[in-house]
Amino acid sequence: MSRFTRLPSSALRLTGPDRLDFVQGQMTANLKAAPTPGMVPACFLNVKGQIEQFARVYRRPDDVYLHLDAGAAVALAARLKKYIIFDQVEVQDVSEVLATLHVWSEDLSGWNGEGADVQQFQLGGGVVLTARVNRTGTPGLDVHYLQQHGAEVLGLLGQEVPFAELEAARIQAGISDVGRDGWAGSLLQEVGLDGEIGGAISYRKGCYVGQEIMARLEARGKTRYALTRLEAVADALPAHTEILLDGRAVGVTGASAGAQALAKLRKDVPHGALLTVGTAQARAAAAPQEDSPAISG
Repeated sequence: MSRFTRLPSSALRLTGPDRLDFVQGQMTANLKAAPTPGMVPACFLNVKGQIEQFARVYRRPDDVYLHLDAGAAVALAARLKKYIIFDQVEVQDVSEVLATLHVWSEDLSGWNGEGADVQQFQLGGGVVLTARVNRTGTPGLDVHYLQQHGAEVLGLLGQEVPFAELEAARIQAGISDVGRDGWAGSLLQEVGLDGEIGGAISYRKGCYVGQEIMARLEARGKTRYALTRLEAVADALPAHTEILLDGRAVGVTGASAGAQALAKLRKDVPHGALLTVGTAQARAAAAPQEDSPAISG
């Protein structure tokens, strides 16, 4: 039986004949290149190229579905509605209707392991939208289902794993999460969201808010910061805390899990340097990377 974790989530549904063109012009990834059904991870940027929101964006025959962290749908809906002028598109918050869980493996009745990365099939009295997503270092399945079918869906699964364990596995694997790591206001290249495999940006998709900054960064190829993972020398590492090297600020931690934390760290920090994080000390588990292919959220 499958191990699973329920995900704190919110969701938006876009309908109308202009939905695909409209959302394509708002986000960093190329949804038009995805199959139907299909999914791309994407960021929504401000005009300075900084991350405002992150979503997994699903293309389906009759709508576009955006899966977000809990509470994030309200802000993204407000942003999208601000940009609707003559577009024939409707934005609906469906957070109270849908729920999402993550199966830690691809062991799920109805899922075709040889099939597409996004599949829809009957499970627990209704149709579920399921996607192959890496949240732990090993691909598993995000399952989106109607809350009214929740008891039936959960009854078909195995052991429920607390969300804290999923977070610890994510951090251990070095997988970035915009909401939980607190990366809003960062450039996506600084926090590992521009990798070639599973990255949240296409540099060839055409115009979107913040695209000019992304094009400049692609041409120059450099940012000051990169995603890395810290390991404590002693004591637990605090989340969302300034990182110091010899008294100089060199980064900030994201989420933490005991002795480990993700971090946005300056690339010029020497590998193995002793860092101060609050009252704890830590070292980078590896040198800051130019790209990190895995993402979550």
